[in-house]
Amino acid sequence: MSDLANSANLDDIEERNGKRGSSRSASPLGATPVRILTILGLLLTWSLATYFEWLPAFYLPSPRAVVEQLFTVATEGYADATLLQHFDASLWRILAALLIALVTAVPAGIAIGLSPIARGILDPIIEFLRPVPPLAYLPLMVIWCGIGETTKVLIILIAVFAPVAITTAAGVGAVPPDRVDAARALGARRWQVLWHVVLPNALPSILTGVRIGLGVGWSTLIAAELVAASQGLGIMIKTASDFLQTDIVVLGIFVIALVAIGFEWIVRLAEKLLVPWHGKA
Repeated sequence: MSDLANSANLDDIEERNGKRGSSRSASPLGATPVRILTILGLLLTWSLATYFEWLPAFYLPSPRAVVEQLFTVATEGYADATLLQHFDASLWRILAALLIALVTAVPAGIAIGLSPIARGILDPIIEFLRPVPPLAYLPLMVIWCGIGETTKVLIILIAVFAPVAITTAAGVGAVPPDRVDAARALGARRWQVLWHVVLPNALPSILTGVRIGLGVGWSTLIAAELVAASQGLGIMIKTASDFLQTDIVVLGIFVIALVAIGFEWIVRLAEKLLVPWHGKA
């Protein structure tokens, strides 16, 4: 479990190392301009490939065709729903699963980090859930709960639970003992130590777990919607694929990617607001 917790913080470690090393090896271009140039280069390559028909439009639709479908699906709808309705259905599922995961996985992680007994009880459960792909549980969930919303939310919950619980436990275990001793010396009770010392120190790890869980949960949701859903971005892509409408498939892929980027940006913003000291020397 510690291996996943350590790997979960790789992005933060690389980011801190990058900041420390920037003064030693300054680049004439920052990361943001390079990202923009890369995206523009990919769009240009895509446009040229479709303009000169390097690939048939059936395999690779043009950017113009994808944009036209964006307006069509957004206004007229596709697969019995508009783009906003598909997006709302997927968003509700991932947020419901995330909320349940925060209510259950964070206390579980705290218990693992503080109590050997809780660690002995919860560790085997988490280690059983973690290596199994969440979609492997889908047939069982369909048998138990049918093909309604409960099944999809539970599948996402399984995907999100382990990363949040593991990183929370790692954050709690990394709390400096001297801070706990200082709080107790000042007369803090057990719940006060937990609230004012343990949780603030574990919060960066919890947010890291949320970031990882959102990524895994979002990809799991889209795959689950391919199997059993009436609305959602996944079923929109599946329907377009069944009717060989590649432009709508590409549109769905872009929307899914943009939503994932949005999740990442929101969690990183929350990290800057809630734990501004994290990663600073």
